[in-house]
Amino acid sequence: MQKISMLSWLIKCAGVAAVMLLACYTVNARLGLALQQPAVTTRDGSLVTLNRYVREPTPDIVLVGSSVMWRLKEEYFSRPQVRNLALAGGSPVTSLNILAERRSLPKIILIETNVLTRAPDTALIEKFSGGVGAETLFLRPIRAATAAYETWNHATPDPAQARAQQDRLLSEPPSTFDNKVYLDRAVEQMNVEDPTKPTRTNVALIKTLIEDLQRRGTRALLIHIPFAPEIEESRFVRTTKEIVDQAFPDRGRWLPIKPPMSGLRWADGVHLDERSALLVVRAIESALAARGQ
Repeated sequence: MQKISMLSWLIKCAGVAAVMLLACYTVNARLGLALQQPAVTTRDGSLVTLNRYVREPTPDIVLVGSSVMWRLKEEYFSRPQVRNLALAGGSPVTSLNILAERRSLPKIILIETNVLTRAPDTALIEKFSGGVGAETLFLRPIRAATAAYETWNHATPDPAQARAQQDRLLSEPPSTFDNKVYLDRAVEQMNVEDPTKPTRTNVALIKTLIEDLQRRGTRALLIHIPFAPEIEESRFVRTTKEIVDQAFPDRGRWLPIKPPMSGLRWADGVHLDERSALLVVRAIESALAARGQ
């Protein structure tokens, strides 16, 4: 009889918990603040990434950029305190703005300079800027439930196991995938597009943000992620490099990386495949170590 009573009590507790979660979700959805689910769209992924950042302790190193930097997954780094706030389809200015508005800053910010034509996402900046104090008491339980879900769904992989898997991947030869069709299309598009005006606008914003961040003790370093050679010669890339180099002539502000170029592959000429991203991450870590960082 006691076992039946206990089972009945557990069932009732589970039912109450389910009702409360459903109620939280319903209220949250009506307020336009739906619980963050695994990335289904680019914006969903950005929300999950930024929501995770603002609720966790400030890391040592943060990466910002576009989908080019986004390919450098956090689990590829041997250092535990690395967060990648690069936004697929987005601008590094968005994440830089959010970082600059927060009370606690990382020690190092790596800023991708490959793609600087996209405007900052003002909605994301407004949503994630500021401290936890801006959050209303009413929404804290909802945010706690969201955080618990994300922690469960994005569990940190075992470092030793992850490193062993990465070493196995690097021991394999580079991909032999024929990307010529995609590469030719990307080169054509990047020779047509003139990035001058938006890039100059974003570079000016980045310069102002870097000055503010460095006054507050953060080291901001610029980084160019390698493209396929044909892409590097495109009008888009050459123009972008000229503008950025003119704005930041001091090479001390750059983190030069030296991955083995013969081992890098790009499925579309622009975005590194997994093995290549690992090689670039290890080149970044070597460059940071060489600077004592």
